[in-house]
Amino acid sequence: MSNPIKVSGVIITYNEEKNIERCLQSLQGVCDEIVVVDSFSNDSTKAICESFDVRFIENPFGGHIEQKNFAMQQAENDYVLSLDADEALSDELKEQVLAVKKDCQASAYRFNRFTNYCGQWIKHSGWYPDTKTRLWDRRLGKWGGTNPHDSVEMNDGSSTVHIKGNLLHYSYYTMEEHVLRSAKYAKISAKAMHAQGRKASWFKMLASTGFRFMQDYIFRLGFLDGFYGFVICGTSSHTTFLKYAYLRSLNAGKAIDE
Repeated sequence: MSNPIKVSGVIITYNEEKNIERCLQSLQGVCDEIVVVDSFSNDSTKAICESFDVRFIENPFGGHIEQKNFAMQQAENDYVLSLDADEALSDELKEQVLAVKKDCQASAYRFNRFTNYCGQWIKHSGWYPDTKTRLWDRRLGKWGGTNPHDSVEMNDGSSTVHIKGNLLHYSYYTMEEHVLRSAKYAKISAKAMHAQGRKASWFKMLASTGFRFMQDYIFRLGFLDGFYGFVICGTSSHTTFLKYAYLRSLNAGKAIDE
C-alpha cells in the first residue's frame, strides 16, 4: 500500500551568495516547502533566497548541530530534506526523492555525497561515497554528533533505506579556502572535545596525524585523485594535527583564537 508524504526542504546559511541559488533550484518541484534559516548574512544571500518561494528565517548561530535542529523544527511537514547551501540534488536523486514521496516505506533515507574540489570531482580520498542520511521523519531523529561534524541520529527501531543518486557537494573553490576552513573546524572540534573532557597526548597527536594520511591517501585510494587527492589527504591530516594541538592547549588552560 502506498504511503504518500510531503517533504520540507531545510537549509541553514551564512554568506552563501556563491552557492544558495544552485541549492534552491535543485529543490524546485521536489519539496513541498523550503525553509532557509540564516545567521544574519551580510552578503546577498537573503535577497537571492527571497527571489525564490521560500520561508526565510533569521536566527543567531549557536553551532552547526543547534542551528540545524532549530531549522528542522521550523518545517511544516514531518519529513525533512536537509541540505547545506553548497549542496544540490543530482537529477537521479531528484527522481528518487519524488519516488519516496509517492510511496514512503522507511523512517529515513540515505544517499551518497559526491564532492567537487577546485573544479574536480573527487572519487576517493575518503570523500566518496560519503554516505549521508538527509531525508527523514523528524519525529524519529535529529541532528547529533560533535560540532562541526554533525550527522542525523535516528531513534532505535527506525528503518533507514539507501537510495540511488548523488548529493552534489561544491565544497571548495580554492585550496586556500580549504586550508582556512580546516583550521577553523579544527578549533571547533577541539573545543567540543575539551568540553567532553577529552585529552590529547603527544603520541595521540602524532599517531592520529600519520594514520589519517595513510588511511585516506593509501587505503582509501586518494592517490587515484591525482594532485588534488594529495592536497586533500595532506590537508585532512594537518587538520587532525591541529585539532589535537588545540586540544592540548585547552587542556593546559590556554585559550585559542576564534
